[in-house]
Amino acid sequence: MEESPFREPVLDAKSEVHSLVDFQWKLGMAVSSDRCRSLKYPYVAVKLKVADPSGQVNTKSIEMTIPQFQNFYRQFKEIAAVIETV
Repeated sequence: MEESPFREPVLDAKSEVHSLVDFQWKLGMAVSSDRCRSLKYPYVAVKLKVADPSGQVNTKSIEMTIPQFQNFYRQFKEIAAVIETV
């Protein structure tokens, strides 16, 4: 079985707190590759701009399958619901 090139985002609880500056996403379709002539594989590309504690802004790019993005979205909805209760 071939391993997926997509990885789940991982957050480390020990890492410094960063601020989200910008969130961009786009839906894409991989139509072919050097390994497969007819791929037709949808994906979501996410670009995050985050500021570290010193204020320096860095860009992080993530590509996810549609199910991974749906899970990512559900997690953000859960976070928003918890934040509203605080």
